[in-house]
Amino acid sequence: MSDERTEEFSEPRLTIKLAVPEDKQSTEAPRDAAAANATPAANAKPNDAKPHEADKRREPPAPLNEAKVRMRARLPALDDDADIGVEKEHLVTRDGKADLLFMGVLLASAAPTAAPKGEWREYRIYHTNGAKHVFSRVTRHVREDQEDAHEAEVFDPAPTSVPSQLLRGAREIARARPLTWMDAAVSFFGYDPLAKALYRKLSVRFEEQIT
Repeated sequence: MSDERTEEFSEPRLTIKLAVPEDKQSTEAPRDAAAANATPAANAKPNDAKPHEADKRREPPAPLNEAKVRMRARLPALDDDADIGVEKEHLVTRDGKADLLFMGVLLASAAPTAAPKGEWREYRIYHTNGAKHVFSRVTRHVREDQEDAHEAEVFDPAPTSVPSQLLRGAREIARARPLTWMDAAVSFFGYDPLAKALYRKLSVRFEEQIT
């Protein structure tokens, strides 16, 4: 009797000991792995991929240069307007080249009436005591992180002048007449509104006359 009862109770114990937890682990493990892999993607923010771009957008603009803010407030007047027509020594700055130092006269200058975006140009034409003309173009910026740009060219009417000869040859081919300092001025400044305002201040006519 005791042996039979022992067998009856031992079989269920073996049956209960089947690998039920292994089945449960096999079904839950992929879910846990999938949830772990999905968590970073779900929590990620759109801006996390490119934080430097967001930081760049939040950067404040560069401070203003107070001296050039005052210059902008006086436009179209320029600091050297009182020098127009006065014979004196002039220093014209050039980027990447030697600055120009000469005795002569500032014939005319021009600047816009306003510069709402913080940038403007200044045009000037000089006449030297040696019968040359100097053309100057300055681009101003009111922000501290932007440098002003200075460009200048010299027109020498002497036939031995290489720049004069090069320009003279191109002009003579186009119009069959000698190159003048006015032609050189148009070549340097062009015909934008500020250049036309500069030309109107001179005692010569820059309009193209037709018949």
